Amino acid sequence: MKSEILHIEQDEQYQHLLHQVVERAKLFQYRTSIGMNQELIRFYWAIGEEMAAAKAEAKWGSKFYQQFSRDLLNIFPDRKGFSVRNLQYINQMYRLFASERIIAPQAVAQLPTADLEFTPHPVAQIAPIDYISLLPWSHIRYILDKGYTAEKSFYYVLKTIEYGWSRNTLLNFMSADLYESEGKSINNFPMTLPKQDSDYASEIIKNPYRLDFLELRRDFKEKELQRGLEENISRFLLELGDGFAYVGRQVRLEINGDEFFCDLLFYHLRLRRYIVVELKTGKFEPEFVSKLNLYCTAIDHLYKTEYDKDTIGLLFCKEKNDLVAQWTVEKSEQPIAITRYELEKLLPNQQKNKIEE
Repeated sequence: MKSEILHIEQDEQYQHLLHQVVERAKLFQYRTSIGMNQELIRFYWAIGEEMAAAKAEAKWGSKFYQQFSRDLLNIFPDRKGFSVRNLQYINQMYRLFASERIIAPQAVAQLPTADLEFTPHPVAQIAPIDYISLLPWSHIRYILDKGYTAEKSFYYVLKTIEYGWSRNTLLNFMSADLYESEGKSINNFPMTLPKQDSDYASEIIKNPYRLDFLELRRDFKEKELQRGLEENISRFLLELGDGFAYVGRQVRLEINGDEFFCDLLFYHLRLRRYIVVELKTGKFEPEFVSKLNLYCTAIDHLYKTEYDKDTIGLLFCKEKNDLVAQWTVEKSEQPIAITRYELEKLLPNQQKNKIEE
């Protein structure tokens, strides 16, 4: 019998069968957990709706929660979710989102419907709970703790669903105030990209980028900034957002015997485009765009394949005059965006950078 078992374990068809069943079991477990979570959040939503209809807090005051929690736990002693604080969260969630209907069609289209088997209703019929129920309760509580407006809170709900953010990723983006910075770069994307790509590229490029993880002197140079970002590439990628893949720093571009080097090169997996990043330590100057145009064209000739789309240029400046920047990129044939970066604090000039040239 033992030899027969060993023989089966070594059989390729058996291993294939085992693999298929394991994968199906994992998928079933995942979908079951998603379904249970949705039911839990919808249950909480219904409780919030009941409390709102009864005008519970206005009618019985703040002590209502203590009494309500005590009575529910007496009836359901093993049931979690009836603590005073959780009931307050439930009430806060319903009151915040119940009337929310501000949903951009683009955000709706980007929801991961295939993975979660969730099909959005037409925009006019969308209910917030259809989206909120796709988030774990812990994520919802973290959003509620921020005290944001309904629109801003719902923005983070949609982003978490779209990109599958973990708890820590959500907290990082809220701390960086992604809502305020996303999609506010100066760019010419509407004139140089197809509408779908233009909208998405405008959305993912922020202004400003916060590079607080770097420690630089007040008189830091561009190479120090480049090296600092390279040495902290995982944190820089987190700040850039989902979809960015790091290609290299000081990427050599040879054009008919002449050499050029772009500061940083990325590839965006969703846009299917290379993104050339140029870093400047001072205020934006129009001539910066000319060189960035050249780098984008060079990448298109030297790196782009038949499967890639045209390269995007992204210029990081410490300061910029928005009108000068906008007029500069208006006539550019290459898709270009200009944005700022911020550093939390700079070291005294006499103190050495951790990043040496």
